[in-house]
Amino acid sequence: MSSGNVSAANVTELLQAWGNGNVQAMDALLPLVYNDLRRRAAAYLRRERPNHTLETTALVNEAYLKLVDQRKVVWKNRDHFFAIAAQAMRRILVDHAKSRHRKKRGGTSEDVNIEENLIASPGENEIDIIALDEALSKLAALDPRQERLVELRYFVGLDLEEAAKALDISRATATREWKLAKAWLFRELTR
Repeated sequence: MSSGNVSAANVTELLQAWGNGNVQAMDALLPLVYNDLRRRAAAYLRRERPNHTLETTALVNEAYLKLVDQRKVVWKNRDHFFAIAAQAMRRILVDHAKSRHRKKRGGTSEDVNIEENLIASPGENEIDIIALDEALSKLAALDPRQERLVELRYFVGLDLEEAAKALDISRATATREWKLAKAWLFRELTR
């Protein structure tokens, strides 16, 4: 078994122990997931506007605090953990953008760079994160799995294989759903 598999197995065991009330498992989990959370948050923040005020460490710490506060989650595995982390990071970034928008009183909300393979639009590589969140909420009403797939890919940076595993679908299904979700978001965000 490779070290990556051992680590994934260890994370899954710790998540399940934590879900069963073992507080020490939560303490042991942080060192195993922190670098991965930090790497994913940094990758996401690199796509943000250059003068973004939220830093990687703050995003990871806030997301981890939200994850620790999850009481009713039955943790399945490492991928499930990162799927929930995607939701937490999305909420934090949207709340941060809304807060800055309110403080500016009429200013524009924060723009985020859209990953090139998420929405390809010539000359248009930034969108409003609040608009993205609203579009994803609409997509969730139409197709919750596509919304979760975008969340996993965009907010956590999972590749298609990892996202498919987290959603318990085949890679072929994930690829098809990804293409449909990108097309829908492109249409929704360019109206």
